Amino acid sequence: MARIHDLPKPGDPAVREPPGPRVGVAPSRPTPAEIALAPTIGVLGVQGDVSEHAAALERAGARVVWVRRPEDLEAVDGLVLPGGESTTLRRLLDYEGLVEAVRRRVGEGMPVFGTCAGAILLATEVTGAPVPHLSLVPMTVARNAYGRQRESFATDIDVTDLEGGPLHAVFIRAPVIEAVGEGVRVLARESGEIVLAESDRALVATFHPELTSDGRLHRRFVSMVRAARSA
Repeated sequence: MARIHDLPKPGDPAVREPPGPRVGVAPSRPTPAEIALAPTIGVLGVQGDVSEHAAALERAGARVVWVRRPEDLEAVDGLVLPGGESTTLRRLLDYEGLVEAVRRRVGEGMPVFGTCAGAILLATEVTGAPVPHLSLVPMTVARNAYGRQRESFATDIDVTDLEGGPLHAVFIRAPVIEAVGEGVRVLARESGEIVLAESDRALVATFHPELTSDGRLHRRFVSMVRAARSA
């Protein structure tokens, strides 16, 4: 387990330009057929690891746009809510008029992928908070479950139905998922706590997959968006 001083940071070259694939991990580059069918995925671009998610999605075969205004959502097939600071993200969502716009598009069937603070935004219940934020995925989330920034760490986790072996996960002031509701499936745990889950139209990680060169979760989300687009 790596501790805080060893963790990758947004903008690190290793995050943007991955080395060759590890043994047992599928290549990151999309096939020509996948490129031809590339969905357009938005990354909420008001705060957080926006560039890192955009780079990972492009490597996974998606076209990427930054979402800063409600009208930006009309051009996307899926949306990523990145890590950052959940309270700040909610204030910026309110300021830009994005809360109801995101709820409407998800209600229409648009898939979403929330990481770290993005997972908190999606939850229907946040422990210790008076009200949830977007309230789109039936689950209960606890903020800063591992403590302060200095308690951040990276470790390998086993993910259900993910080929290629364990996934390296970076936890930075991470939340945990305390419980999931109907239609939400637990995919991975760390020290007994739920850290990765999905439903038919949502993928939720309490860690930062965009800060490693392993693109499997972003490819999983791109596949989810393609399936929703063709449904």
